[in-house]
Amino acid sequence: MSELDRLNNDKNEMPKIPDVLPLLPVRDIILYPAMVLPLAVGRKKSIRALEEAMATNRLIFIVTQKNIKIEDPTPNDVYNIGTVCEVLQLLKMPDGTLKALVEGINRAQWTDFKLSDKGYVEIGIKIFDEKIEKTPEFEAIMRRAIALFEQYIKLNPRMPMEISVSVSNIADPARLADTIASNLAIKNSDKQIILELVNPIERLEKIIQILNSEIEILNIERRIQSRVRNQIEKTQKEYYLTEQMKAIQKELKQKDDAQKDIDELKDKIKKTKMPQAVRKAVDKEISRLEKMMPMSPEATIIRTYLEWILDLPWEKSTPDNLDLKRAKEILDLDHYGLEKVKDRVLEYLAVLSRVQKIKGPILCFIGPPGVGKTSIAKSIAKSLGRNFVRISMGGVRDEAEIRGHRRTYIGSLPGKIIQSMKKAGSNNPVFILDEIDKIGSDWRGDPSAALLEVLDPEQNYAFCDHYLDLDFDLSNVMFITTANTLNNIPSTLLDRLELIRFSSYTDTEKLHIAEEFLISKQLKEHGLKPGELIFENGAVEAIIKNYTHEAGVRNLTREIANLCRKVVKELEFNKELKSITISPENLDKYLGIPYYERESIAENDIGVVTGLAWTEVGGETLTIEVNKMKGKGSLVLTGKLGDVMKESAQAALTYVRSSSKKLEINENIFSNTDFHVHIPEGAVPKDGPSAGIVLATALASVCMNKPVKKKIAMTGEVTLRGRILGIGGLKEKVLAAYREGISTILFPESNKKDLVDIPENVKKKLQMIPVSHVDEVISLAIEQLSDNKKKTKINKKIRK
Repeated sequence: MSELDRLNNDKNEMPKIPDVLPLLPVRDIILYPAMVLPLAVGRKKSIRALEEAMATNRLIFIVTQKNIKIEDPTPNDVYNIGTVCEVLQLLKMPDGTLKALVEGINRAQWTDFKLSDKGYVEIGIKIFDEKIEKTPEFEAIMRRAIALFEQYIKLNPRMPMEISVSVSNIADPARLADTIASNLAIKNSDKQIILELVNPIERLEKIIQILNSEIEILNIERRIQSRVRNQIEKTQKEYYLTEQMKAIQKELKQKDDAQKDIDELKDKIKKTKMPQAVRKAVDKEISRLEKMMPMSPEATIIRTYLEWILDLPWEKSTPDNLDLKRAKEILDLDHYGLEKVKDRVLEYLAVLSRVQKIKGPILCFIGPPGVGKTSIAKSIAKSLGRNFVRISMGGVRDEAEIRGHRRTYIGSLPGKIIQSMKKAGSNNPVFILDEIDKIGSDWRGDPSAALLEVLDPEQNYAFCDHYLDLDFDLSNVMFITTANTLNNIPSTLLDRLELIRFSSYTDTEKLHIAEEFLISKQLKEHGLKPGELIFENGAVEAIIKNYTHEAGVRNLTREIANLCRKVVKELEFNKELKSITISPENLDKYLGIPYYERESIAENDIGVVTGLAWTEVGGETLTIEVNKMKGKGSLVLTGKLGDVMKESAQAALTYVRSSSKKLEINENIFSNTDFHVHIPEGAVPKDGPSAGIVLATALASVCMNKPVKKKIAMTGEVTLRGRILGIGGLKEKVLAAYREGISTILFPESNKKDLVDIPENVKKKLQMIPVSHVDEVISLAIEQLSDNKKKTKINKKIRK
């Protein structure tokens, strides 16, 4: 017996419907009585409602949500009328969801909406009586509905013909209306309207109205389809005639515009130097292009592809200028300092002059912003006589931006590497990949992984872009990458790079750069003649100290430009003025009040120590404060400290506590006193182990109740045994201390090798003391030590 025949039989064993049932709200589905439907259920309340139904009488009330996006519907989010259903089958899936097979029993309206103790929604229901006496009018409406539905099925190819046979055998008007409505491809809102019509005759009249509308739409669709089919046949006919015309024109030696374009491409191919494999691929694409309709989309794609190949410098290079003296002059003229970078470029030129062919180096300039990483790359290209191209890698997240998209995608293009090679016009440019540490990655791929091939001299001779699908030789390119920090560069990529570190500029170096480069450049850019703007002695130094606080010279450039604008405005307003002199005294007239002031260093303060920190923008001084109060020996850490710094504080306290006897500290202080360590500027995150000796000194100072000496700063990692381990970024830290007026610096003995990088003028003004143990630091940093022998030992070390 078929499903519809079974449903047509009177249900003598219809389950008794109680007044209260579990609620199952569904999305995008309208369920009618006598309709069997599978459901996938995943919401917790719905799962509990189904489980309750199976545990009792298998009955559940199903109603449709008004908005499918709502996860936890309220009474206002569901329709008032739904269907009482019987759960025929329930299956639990491995992911915790349920699959249920339900059968509609009767229309009903919910009257009460509340959450039960078992975690599902429980509703009161009102059952509708749909029984009606048959009359000739009812019979006529039923026949009309059946006839229209049969016509609808014939016009709709997606509907099986067997449905019309089953529908014609239904004698009950209510069942007939519900069966037709469930098989109509109409909006759910229309289906809900039909569900809410309790009277079967009204329901059938509404269905007849909808069927008339749908039949009219299907007839229109058929007419459109027939018209399109005729148009396609006409297009095929035109194509056939066009091909015949082409053959005639070929015989008559006449050529159309498309053929002229192809001939131009062929001429360009002959003149362009390219590898044999590339030429073979180009000839194949030209052959395909000749066989295509000129206006077809594929022809346009092939034409664009060929133009890209022909515009690339496959075997075109610029000759290197191997004059080392000229190259050194250019580099010195454009940039002050940066000796390591200049030496590396001159070494490359020297080797190139001997071997003629050398793999392009892969350099990585690491340093804070504004120290000249990008600008020195331009000078390198100028000194070598090569073309220069630059890609900013900041924010690049898509691998296709490096390798390109495959030609199967609409609007696809080569990646940035190939685009830049086309822009360079030669196969040996100086190619800078700027801000390589700012590359991101997401579901579209990892661009840094795509760069592995580009930046590997053993692989980049055959770089394959997805769009070209041909090997391009990048081995002659001089790649230069720049970054502010190494932390964000993957180790596999870092392994391919030759690192050259750029340090922060000292105030003296900034003064030289300003006087020799920046001022003359800004005077020219602002139209100022020589003599119209005069800087007195100390004026530029005042700008550096009071209006900038940076590792590089970008802000210094901006302040000089700001000064030039103010001077130009004043000269234009007052034509009698011939020149303006800038002195330290009148700077605030043009630049406003100073932005930065040197922090005063506390004199002989207990528990306050100056530390040194390294950041991406250079070195910084860091004040660490420790206070003690009555308590139970706990340690409080504030100032937005990272995990490593917190552990350093614990290690420092442990050492001080273990050395209490040696440091003449009362041991009871550690059981009845709480220590609070705070690092000011609490909004700025701080982390790293190099503040270990600073924390130990501050804690020792508080416990000993003795002040720390003035103008002393320190850096170094501390162990539980008091040993001091080496740190990084010593030069930047020393320059920061020098900038802030510190006179003495304590640093790890293992970092003595790094002193060669510190400028001589800085070392002359600072007392640099290497230390290997915390006891030495405490002896040097804390006033009024009773152990004079220890002092004598340390003083001997300083003199040595």
